[in-house]
Amino acid sequence: MDNSFIQQLNAQCTSICITNSKNQTFITEFALLGLTDLVELQLPAFAAILVFFLVNITGNFFILSFTISDPSLHTPMYFFLGNLSFFDISFSCVVVPKMLVDFLSQKKTISFGGCISQMHFFHFLGSSEITLLTIMSYDRYLAIGNPLHYTIIMNAKVCRLLVVGCWVIGFLHSLLHTLLTARLPFCGPNLVKHFFCDIKPVVTLACTDISLNINLLNMITGFLATVCLLLTIFPYVLIGRLLYNIKVTEGRQRALSTCSAHFTVVLLYYGTAVFTYLRPSTQGSLNQDRLAAVLFTVVTPALNPIVYTLRNKDMKRAMKRAGKRCSLCARV
Repeated sequence: MDNSFIQQLNAQCTSICITNSKNQTFITEFALLGLTDLVELQLPAFAAILVFFLVNITGNFFILSFTISDPSLHTPMYFFLGNLSFFDISFSCVVVPKMLVDFLSQKKTISFGGCISQMHFFHFLGSSEITLLTIMSYDRYLAIGNPLHYTIIMNAKVCRLLVVGCWVIGFLHSLLHTLLTARLPFCGPNLVKHFFCDIKPVVTLACTDISLNINLLNMITGFLATVCLLLTIFPYVLIGRLLYNIKVTEGRQRALSTCSAHFTVVLLYYGTAVFTYLRPSTQGSLNQDRLAAVLFTVVTPALNPIVYTLRNKDMKRAMKRAGKRCSLCARV
């Protein structure tokens, strides 16, 4: 990263501060370093990320619409899938619009309150999503391993409670880190070496000891991600044993089709999230975190609807029915 570019940003933003009665100075805005300082890469990066963002919003919106409007998709699997699409839309909207604006702006600043809010909703939605992915893996195991009692076990009330549980876990996890970060004194510099307000690059700017924040981030976030990952993989181990015992090729393929899309999404999501939050925070790691964050905030949410529509026969049929209804409406 160009040092002159960083010094210029610091010069623009370190004057934005307040002084309290004890003559202590605290900043009121943060400056975001952005994804890249190379001018020739600004527009290509803007165009590429905009395309991924539009694919994410459009694809997940259609999945959410189909799961609500098509009666054949009113099943636990598609109830969870609709919630996953909602999480993907919301998760990207927390980060990407501000990121796109900053590509075209000289002054990449965000207020202290806006920074804390962005941090809260980013971890709130992200934690809720990994919890939902865990629930979806058990849903697939029940559908394959116990199909006769599947609808009884995964009834509408249970599904709603499980999704509410995802929201609660995500909210409490995010609230802890948000409150601990908001209470830190920030005296300057205020240059966040990221394209959004994530915990690691923000707390490193605090003018006090941040060991508690970093340790809790590694312990709690790492614990949540690791436990959810293990609980997500375990049902697939059981599914693998079930598939091994299925002798009919058609039955094995049908069982695989019900869980292959979800397993692909799990690999995409955890591959980047675990890489970011289970490593020690260093100067080099913060630069790597920015690249990894692009994958799970921009790329992965855009790939999710593609994976689920291309590898899901029910969703394809729902899309065809929706297309026929639209053609009939156009004729009328």
